[in-house]
Amino acid sequence: MPTSTSVLGETIWELPPLILHPFNERVSPAALLENSKAALMLAGVIPGDGADPETLERRLLAGRYSEVRMLFFLGKDIFRWMEQCVGWAEREPLLQSAQLSGQSFARLLIGSPPESVRQKLIQWGVADYAAIFSRAIGLNAMFAEPPPFDKLTADFLRSYHRYADALYRCYLDSEPRRENGKAEIGEGNFRFELYASGEYSRLLESKWNTED
Repeated sequence: MPTSTSVLGETIWELPPLILHPFNERVSPAALLENSKAALMLAGVIPGDGADPETLERRLLAGRYSEVRMLFFLGKDIFRWMEQCVGWAEREPLLQSAQLSGQSFARLLIGSPPESVRQKLIQWGVADYAAIFSRAIGLNAMFAEPPPFDKLTADFLRSYHRYADALYRCYLDSEPRRENGKAEIGEGNFRFELYASGEYSRLLESKWNTED
């Protein structure tokens, strides 16, 4: 498959920034930690804390559900960014023949993000960003809103990451076939910045004050 550099030359385009919003979840970090420990206790990896298996199972599923919700809201931010990128590419004459889609930008984010984005994610403590972003996309490709806890099976919650991985692959495969093929885009031609929403708001405020 051709690369974006071979098709698009040496031109570098600046994409819209990816802005991530905080999760408005009423779950404390301590509760998430306890729920994660429940999985290890059930597996016999660490000693139990006196709770019976049924209680540990409830804590495990509650933790998994919190993770699903957080990934879902992360995916909403990513889908918003991908839609912005598609709309931007459609207005660029040199890119119209490249037939870029949401899947194109999903592959860019997960497989070939700019070095500055990789380094920022590492600074935030997000080492396995590819798995996190792809699962967030997969869950958003499936659900329009976070499903209620009682609408999800225990089996799904226990192994939601495997389902989310499969959903991401389905999302990529759902891209319409192109007769002439398409370029795989990468950081050689496309750059973008990553911001937390508060950070981006401060950046805009600083820019406005400078312009005044």
